[in-house]
Amino acid sequence: MKLDNDIYAYEWTNPYENNCNSFFIGGSVQALIDPGLKLFLPDLLKKMEADGIDLKNIKYVINTHSHPDHFEASEAFDGDKNIKIGLHKDGMDFLDDIGGHMYGLFGLDAPKVHIDMVLEEGPIKLGDEDFEILHVPGHSPGSIALYWPSRKALFPGDVIFNQNIGRTDFPGGSGDLLKKSIQTLSELDTDCLLPGHMEVITGNENVKRNFQFVIERIFPCI
Repeated sequence: MKLDNDIYAYEWTNPYENNCNSFFIGGSVQALIDPGLKLFLPDLLKKMEADGIDLKNIKYVINTHSHPDHFEASEAFDGDKNIKIGLHKDGMDFLDDIGGHMYGLFGLDAPKVHIDMVLEEGPIKLGDEDFEILHVPGHSPGSIALYWPSRKALFPGDVIFNQNIGRTDFPGGSGDLLKKSIQTLSELDTDCLLPGHMEVITGNENVKRNFQFVIERIFPCI
């Protein structure tokens, strides 16, 4: 579904199957954010094509973290020389260690993916557009958020949702780190919050209210 100029959102709404929201940034960027599980990738690609997206033009697969429901389908893009697959260094280390073993808990094999775009905190250029990567651990050691300043759009992965947060009881999780990460993201000027699960939040005031709700109501429970 096209949300705004060049931003497409594919919210996962099936209550009986686990998967993540996926997003696509068009224009000169051509980036798929969090492709999800391989089982559901064909359906995602069909929806993208229905929105007029030419799959041959995908340049980047940006992973907010390496948990199975966000990262596994990255394997399907591995080996395509026209596509760069991105993950934070801490996410790579996590995947090579206990994070890889997590796949077995879900009856999956850890994917074999060559990361040719190591994501680091700081500015990054995708296509002709300027973005910022923020390292936001707490849900997973290598979690990143992608911020698009010119559109005031924030892709936080599983750090924060609509009136909720990413869980911290998986290996590598930390409530204290997640709080710090959420506080950091709350300081950004955001008109559109595109989380890894649940619905997209639009409107600057709505995004601010959501951060405030989480900080006031959820933080005491972490």
